[in-house]
Amino acid sequence: MYNILLVDNEATILSVLSALLKAENYNVKCARSGKEALDILANESFDLLISDIRMTPIGGMELLNWARANRPEMSVIMLTAYGTVETAIEAMKVGAFDYVTKPFSPKVLLARIRRIMHRTTEKLIDKSSVKIHEITINPERFEVLIKNKPVKLTLTEFNILAALARRPGMVFTRYQIVDAIHDSNYLVTDRAIDVQIVALRRKLGQCGKYIETVRGIGYRFKD
Repeated sequence: MYNILLVDNEATILSVLSALLKAENYNVKCARSGKEALDILANESFDLLISDIRMTPIGGMELLNWARANRPEMSVIMLTAYGTVETAIEAMKVGAFDYVTKPFSPKVLLARIRRIMHRTTEKLIDKSSVKIHEITINPERFEVLIKNKPVKLTLTEFNILAALARRPGMVFTRYQIVDAIHDSNYLVTDRAIDVQIVALRRKLGQCGKYIETVRGIGYRFKD
């Protein structure tokens, strides 16, 4: 059974989300604070963490940083009010899988979760290595090297790079990028893909220039 940890300091939201997810046969545990969530995570494993961003004293960003350092295999979805969307975008740069703005449709959240459930690295990208320009991509080792120096990427960034680099010169729309790195039926905004591309270019340094923007369409990897 798919295990989900819900974290929010509003009891009503926890109650509604818990009932929604349990009705979909997910195994759900709730935490009313970031501290309670960390205590639970120290002793239990989860497939997915769904956390509100604004909590005190330990907020969603702190939980995300802990998860990336200690449970990199666990996916994270951030819940945010419209006023904190920029913070949610920062969370995606750190490694959150996605964010959902409050108030949100149950269908939107469930679609996000199903997307994560069906995601497998084997289905996302070919396992053979890619060498292009100064970049070497090794999916089996989850490794990217630039001039033999390792570059640390999130799973989503890695898969975007691999998908683009395998087809240099091919123009991908944002939704084609989603299809290339995820299963179908994933609801995504243009902004979400753009955020991932910005972070990826930054981490690639001078090699970020090889990911070209095709105005009005999407992106391509320079051949």
